Amino acid sequence: MSFKKNEAAGISKRAVAGVTGVDPNSVQTWRTLYMQGGISAILKHDRKEGRPSSITKEEHKLIEQKVNDPGNGLRGYVELLCWAEEEFKKTIKYNTLLKYTTRHFGSKVKVARKSHVKKDGEAVNAFKKTLVTSARKKAAVTSKSTKR
Repeated sequence: MSFKKNEAAGISKRAVAGVTGVDPNSVQTWRTLYMQGGISAILKHDRKEGRPSSITKEEHKLIEQKVNDPGNGLRGYVELLCWAEEEFKKTIKYNTLLKYTTRHFGSKVKVARKSHVKKDGEAVNAFKKTLVTSARKKAAVTSKSTKR
């Protein structure tokens, strides 16, 4: 759809919203701003940035080091929260820390580690070698021997 071709007849806000992929109310707001002050009014439209972060840049760096350290032994966000409150000497809300680490570091909630950082590979191999067959296999073997 060409907006320039329809300049004389006009285009509905829903048609513009459909083409641009935004909400029709946003199109209405932009149209009103344009009618009142032209393109400069749209460009200087006040967007609210939200409240400033409660986590400083120094704290951000320390949290990043803690989260990305494979030997840190953190088992979840509660431990990270306790560590952060002790380290920074201030109260941080759980959801604030959760959303912050998700947004900035890509962390995920309740994701199990593939293996423990201090796991002994030789002990694992020894365990696998001496592991008894599973209950299902044991039951299958037992049922076969009783049929004979």
